[in-house]
Amino acid sequence: TTNMSGLLNSSIGRKFAMALSALFLMIFLLQHFAINSLSVFSPSAFNEASHFMGTFWAVQYLLQPVLIFGVIFHFVMGFVLEIQNKKARNVKYASNSNGSNSSWVSRNMIWSGLAILAFMALHFIDFWIPEINIKYVQGDMSGLLDPNVADSGYRYYEELVHKFENPIRVGAYVVAFVFLILHLLHGFDSAFQSVGANNNYTKALKRFSKIYAIGIPLGFVLIALFHHFTGH
Repeated sequence: TTNMSGLLNSSIGRKFAMALSALFLMIFLLQHFAINSLSVFSPSAFNEASHFMGTFWAVQYLLQPVLIFGVIFHFVMGFVLEIQNKKARNVKYASNSNGSNSSWVSRNMIWSGLAILAFMALHFIDFWIPEINIKYVQGDMSGLLDPNVADSGYRYYEELVHKFENPIRVGAYVVAFVFLILHLLHGFDSAFQSVGANNNYTKALKRFSKIYAIGIPLGFVLIALFHHFTGH
C-alpha cells in the first residue's frame, strides 16, 4: 500500500498509472467493438454475445466493477495531471501559437476527455442503467423481449436498433467518437511512452496506434450509421 501511495504521489508514477488504465480501457473498447460489430452481420450472434456478457457472473461481478473503477480512475488521474501541467506552465510558450513543440490534440486532451465523459454518461443512461433496472430491480435475467413468452427471442438487438432511430442521438454518437479519435491519437502514443514501450519508436508501432485510434472509433460510427439508415 505504501509503495502504491508513493507511486501515485510522483509525477512519473501518475503518468504510468494513467497509461496502464488507458491500455486497459483500449482493450475493453476493442472487445466492445467486436461484439457491436456482430449486430451488422448477425443479429442472432449479437444477441447471444450480449446475453452472455450481461448474465455471466464473472463479467457482471468481477469485470464490470473493475471497468467502472478503470474509467473513474483514468478520468480523475487525467484531471490531476492536467492541473499539474497548468501549474508547471507559468508562462504561455510561443509554441502554443505555432504548434511547433506540441500538437493541438495534446494541449486539449482535457476537453476531448470531457466530451468523451459526457458521451459515456449518455451511454450509461441509454444502455447500462436500463439493463441494471431490468436485471436487478425488476429481476428479469431472461434477456427476452417478453419474459412471459419463452420463444419471444432476445431483446438486445431490437433495443440497439431502436436507440439508433433518433438522429440527434446518432449525431451525438458520431461527434463523441470523433473526439475519441483525437483523444486516442495522442493518448496511445503517450501510453506507450509512459510504460517504456517507446524506445526507438518503430514504424510498426506507429502504424498500429494510428490504425487503432482511427479504425475502432470509426467502426463504432459506421455501426451507428448503418442501423440508423437501414432501420435494422
